[in-house]
Amino acid sequence: MTRNSVVFLIGVLLLVFSSAQVALAKDESEFPGRKLYPAVKYIELDDLQKQFNNVVVVDVRSSYEYQTLRIKGAVNIPLASKEFVADMKALRARDARQIVVYCNGKTCMKSYKAATKCRTHNIADVVSFDRGIMDWAQANPDRAVLLGRSPVDPGRLISKSTFKKRLVDPMKFEEQVATGKAVVVDVRDRFQREAVGLFTGLEGRGYIDDPSTLDKYIAKAKAQNKPMYVYDAAGKQVRWLMYYLEDQKVSEYYFMKGGARAYYNAIRAQYVR
Repeated sequence: MTRNSVVFLIGVLLLVFSSAQVALAKDESEFPGRKLYPAVKYIELDDLQKQFNNVVVVDVRSSYEYQTLRIKGAVNIPLASKEFVADMKALRARDARQIVVYCNGKTCMKSYKAATKCRTHNIADVVSFDRGIMDWAQANPDRAVLLGRSPVDPGRLISKSTFKKRLVDPMKFEEQVATGKAVVVDVRDRFQREAVGLFTGLEGRGYIDDPSTLDKYIAKAKAQNKPMYVYDAAGKQVRWLMYYLEDQKVSEYYFMKGGARAYYNAIRAQYVR
């Protein structure tokens, strides 16, 4: 091999190595869970599309998130459930196909945690689809379900930036409540609420997994031409409630940024200085 050939080969190897490093850095930035959970195997979008009929897909999010938007045909086994391991073992016992677990998206860690928990309990051949439901629904609207309907109109999928436009600082939220010009609803569940509301006498109580408890407030907001101001425990559940409010043609609604937790922190900060 000539000297020029050696130099050329070294240059090619350096280029390949550099490209691989750039690709790895991009993956770690776009999918932070891949670095945090290096032992978890993941499946890319193209591969899941090709193998869709040969795998069993499991949604490890809450039942409410699953009922709002999910991969068509997916089984719901919430990671937070006490029966998660038992249910996954039962699934593995009756289905020998590869199990693909997924959650909300690239920065959601539930699918990695679910796969890790399965490995810890000797549940074999479980991989993470770490692009999550949003990327899947955008790419495969005919294989996704939104509020019980399929195919999904990609234009109805709510981006993070669109959701953020509906967020209101806790103190601004409180100011609006004080005016009496809004319909205020606490959607925390019974355990999070601890029987105490933030705005006693000025708010209603509803449950995001029971639309009938929300419908009366929606009707009230429309009849009185008032905006809805809604808060949950930590500002996370309301993003999925947004789909229902949009479906019910509620035009003006806002969520407390960070939920009740952020409100308590803001109050505490005013007195601890």
